Amino acid sequence: MRAIPEDWPASGDVGMMETSILVLTKNEERNIGTCLRALYSQRCAEPFEVILVDSSSTDSTLAIARRYPVRIERIPAEAFHHARTRNFAAGLAKGKFLVYLAADALPASNTWLGALIANFADPSVGAVYGRHLPKPDSTLERQDALSAVYGDERLVKDASSRAKLGYRYFHFSTVNAAFRREVWQVTRFPEELKVFEDLGIAKRILDGGWKIVYEPKAPVYHSHDHTTVGLFKRYFDIGVTLKRLDMWNDQARSSMLQDFWGLLKKKVTRFDGNGASRLVGASIRQDLAKSAGIFLGLNEQYLPLALKRRSSAFRLFN
Repeated sequence: MRAIPEDWPASGDVGMMETSILVLTKNEERNIGTCLRALYSQRCAEPFEVILVDSSSTDSTLAIARRYPVRIERIPAEAFHHARTRNFAAGLAKGKFLVYLAADALPASNTWLGALIANFADPSVGAVYGRHLPKPDSTLERQDALSAVYGDERLVKDASSRAKLGYRYFHFSTVNAAFRREVWQVTRFPEELKVFEDLGIAKRILDGGWKIVYEPKAPVYHSHDHTTVGLFKRYFDIGVTLKRLDMWNDQARSSMLQDFWGLLKKKVTRFDGNGASRLVGASIRQDLAKSAGIFLGLNEQYLPLALKRRSSAFRLFN
């Protein structure tokens, strides 16, 4: 374990901080130690505080976390809510900048934090999100999906770029993101949303006239493998959310179709007649399931309630 600097502020002994890093946990004993080691290895000019909001873990998450100078706040497991809990965590913070990091998202370098925060030199930037790199054992579907939306090019999103970016205009992720504190105070995470609160706050930020930056130089290793059925249900909920938040238009449709066909062509070229072909075939089936899920989610008003309940991963219709 990397030694913590002796002059690092202890939890609860922090003055006006430049940055607050907010980590939400529940039973993350496999990841939290690696995550915190990466945080305290960051090359930063100023100390930062780390606040961990734990939803009543029953494993060793908190025992591991207490080896570091973090502030720990516990909430009942049943009280967790994607938006409300993130607002709660932000309310505990003392920093000018609020950084959200998933406990299983592992900063890929010791310059990750600096690369995120540097974007706030532009006073019109309200939020920043960083790159997601697939973990080494991730599926082909996850590798391709992440490469499609987390590329090498830095993006600055404002009203003038919506048509050009299409569906990517509102894309945002609090797995690896930072906010200007005063922007969060005005927008907050929309607590009426059960899930995809990151899309909701991104819309509020952009509609409020602030910019959002995608910063590829702030990468984390983060990926979750899903079953084909799980992907269908997740993307069904994405479709529902895009429609409810009025994020879907001709540009979004055209750009998503363009990316879909590009990924499909890329996968077809990988068929080689051996074991790799099975992986490619599975990935194509998953992409088709995602497409079907989004299409049905965007048109959920035509579906019977029983079918919508069965199609939703996050119980949007219960």
